[in-house]
Amino acid sequence: MTGQVGAVDAEAAARVAWSTLIEPGDAAAGVLVTTLGAERSLALVTGKDPVRAVVAALQSSGGVDVTSIDDVVASAVERWRPRFRRADAARVLDAATAVGASLVVPGDPDWPGGLDDLGVHAPMVLWRRGRPRGGQPPVVERPCLSVVGARSNTLAGAEACAEITSAAADAGCTTVSGGAYGIDAVAHRVAIAAGTPTIAVLAGGIDQLYPAGHVELLGNVGRQGMLLAESPPGTPPTRWRFLARNRLIAALGHAVVVVEAGARSGALNTAHHGAQLGRPVFAVPGAFTSPASVGCHRLVADGVAQLAVHPQDPVRAAVAVHHGGDPKDLSAPLTSAIVDPEVVRVVDALGRRPVTVVDVAERSGLSVAAATDALALAELQGIVERRTDGWVLGAAGRTGTTGRVTGRRA
Repeated sequence: MTGQVGAVDAEAAARVAWSTLIEPGDAAAGVLVTTLGAERSLALVTGKDPVRAVVAALQSSGGVDVTSIDDVVASAVERWRPRFRRADAARVLDAATAVGASLVVPGDPDWPGGLDDLGVHAPMVLWRRGRPRGGQPPVVERPCLSVVGARSNTLAGAEACAEITSAAADAGCTTVSGGAYGIDAVAHRVAIAAGTPTIAVLAGGIDQLYPAGHVELLGNVGRQGMLLAESPPGTPPTRWRFLARNRLIAALGHAVVVVEAGARSGALNTAHHGAQLGRPVFAVPGAFTSPASVGCHRLVADGVAQLAVHPQDPVRAAVAVHHGGDPKDLSAPLTSAIVDPEVVRVVDALGRRPVTVVDVAERSGLSVAAATDALALAELQGIVERRTDGWVLGAAGRTGTTGRVTGRRA
């Protein structure tokens, strides 16, 4: 049930209560709720002789392999028991209302479908702050690109992130990230500046805007896009919850791009989640000697991610997946700046001083007509320039960077 959290049905309220008992991604809870329903499973777990009652219910359901399930259920119940006193849905709903949050549960129109790919590790509920502005499609109905990276990013990393996020904005994508310092912040800020939605997934409760230095930024994210959290209001962010939060960032995106990542960066965790979920994962290359690029290079070397050759690469993939296509089909091949052997010959005939078409034809061994056509093609590529007294090498031709300058994607 979506909307201001005031009145929810029993099943949604049970999911809220469940979220107070478990840590994010608890598979045992996921199995129980998926198999028995949130309300029934909660009643069994918090009732008398919960292990026997739960095992009997699972056996009668026939939907779960109950071999040696007793120990699994017993361990899970003991894990949840210390929090039984917290299972007060009304209290949690009131706390969410106090900060203007909305409740979203599976089956709601606003529930992000990508989260269902997490299976039993999917969140019980989501708490949301922010709504699409008038006349705009819901934030999660757009193509979504998850952009993550190092907290201590380099200037080159910030520039790469800005280019990718800007390309995503131009394509109408929602940018998903974690609201942290570094690459996350760059991604959110560029999306906000471009006027496109962005989502920040919080590691604690929806009222825990962390880090403290990003309270204003996260407020802007909520106003232009959305803040999401799966833990109840009041839950502080912890190292474990940051890692668990990463699975949501990966699942929300139709593609994932890691801009910079050290050898032990949490962004690598997001990339691995994305790969396990079947999302296209990209990594931005950096300097061989840069510690901030070690993680990206390792992702590519291990086959977890593909190299982002162009800022558009992860964007194209996200759009393709969103529309049900194969992102591999949109990988445009790199084309050499000089694709015609006659262009090569006329370029070789030029220097810094102007040369007439007749001289170019003589030096290249082409007819005047063929030389004229080849020079025109080279001019379009920026390799040569036409002057009143003849032809000269262009800027790209002089610097020898024709492949970089004009070898762009077709």
